[in-house]
Amino acid sequence: MEQKRDTRFPKEHLRLLVEGKLDWEEVKKAIRLAPKDNDRFWKYLEVLQERVPWKDKILLRISDHLYIVAKEGGGRVVKCDCGHEFGDYRVNWKLGCRIRTRKTLEEMAEVVAVEEAAPEPHLVEIREYYCPGCFSQLGTEIVPEGYPPIFEMLPDLDTFYRDWLGTPLPDESPDWFQDKTLERPAEWAKEG
Repeated sequence: MEQKRDTRFPKEHLRLLVEGKLDWEEVKKAIRLAPKDNDRFWKYLEVLQERVPWKDKILLRISDHLYIVAKEGGGRVVKCDCGHEFGDYRVNWKLGCRIRTRKTLEEMAEVVAVEEAAPEPHLVEIREYYCPGCFSQLGTEIVPEGYPPIFEMLPDLDTFYRDWLGTPLPDESPDWFQDKTLERPAEWAKEG
């Protein structure tokens, strides 16, 4: 049975919102809409899916260019707009990136225009994370030298889909909600 569509905030408005082209008055209407349209998340996923060149089902967008997707053969991975896969979503996707590290004041000044706002190079470094497939910048962080990459988001997709959306995922399992980031460097150590 197909879910009834709520037309108070149409899918075309979501498309324009995602593209950054929705008129500010329409954005305010969407924010103030009470109650919120119950199918907005599903329309949002449809808009995102139509924008990418691949067929894997988007489960959640995690940044401007990154998504957690359900692979057709099974599994959940982080995938870039361009189709590059970073692997299991429970492993910090930053471990699969190309990284530029800015350590000197001169290097930092290339991206921080206001001198007073520049980080202290003797305390921290700026890391920029890029997709190896399309070279889109996926993230940045300012951290002490040697600090591990920050794993910003490990969502409990099963609980979100089951309890919040009322539509359990077909491969639901308690094994999905666990950080597996440390397994990747352990694999590298065995290979080396």
